[in-house]
Amino acid sequence: MIDGVATDGSTSSEKNRPSSTRRTRRVRMTGKERREQLLDIGRTLFADKGFEGTSVEEIAARAGVSKPVVYEHFGGKEGLYAVVVDREMRRLLDMVTSALTAGHPRELLEQAAFALLDYIETYTDGFRILVRDSPVAQSTGTFASLISDIATQVEDILGLEFKARGFDPKLAPLYAQALVGMVALTGQWWLNVRKPKKAEVAAHLVNLAWHGLENLESKPRLIGHRKS
Repeated sequence: MIDGVATDGSTSSEKNRPSSTRRTRRVRMTGKERREQLLDIGRTLFADKGFEGTSVEEIAARAGVSKPVVYEHFGGKEGLYAVVVDREMRRLLDMVTSALTAGHPRELLEQAAFALLDYIETYTDGFRILVRDSPVAQSTGTFASLISDIATQVEDILGLEFKARGFDPKLAPLYAQALVGMVALTGQWWLNVRKPKKAEVAAHLVNLAWHGLENLESKPRLIGHRKS
């Protein structure tokens, strides 16, 4: 030690200080950062255990905070769950609506199928949460109402196609619900099996929707630019 400074560069007062006080202090999160952390943790737990199986205690423990912090940001588990579900619904709806850019109706079907399958593949936890029965009311409603919102986007496209072909455009909502529902339910099944590959699933969905059972192609192909 030279003039109170140890050979490792620390002062004698620092050497005598308890080790717990010499540890690097944890950086405090801002309110926004803490909120996002709790949302991420809640999202993971709700996907894994469901709403009933997840507790405020576990959310707080994962975040390294006390229970009152969770209540401060969301008012409880219900509030946190509602925000998580609302975000996922908006994300899925945005992905589907932004994907519908093609001019040809068959390619539009492909784009809608790919958008849902992309969401399932990329945001698996979010989709698991959405397809569960929700005990909490959200501003965007239930998964069924979300599917209805997506069907509304498809309805306008079908209405124009029906009119051009001499069909009754008033039937467009019925067909839109049927098409979107078919893709959504297939997506729930594919969520767990993940076979066949995404592009093949999309091709078969469009094959059934476009040709009907009577004219199914034995080896359906995609006509759009997406091939995977």
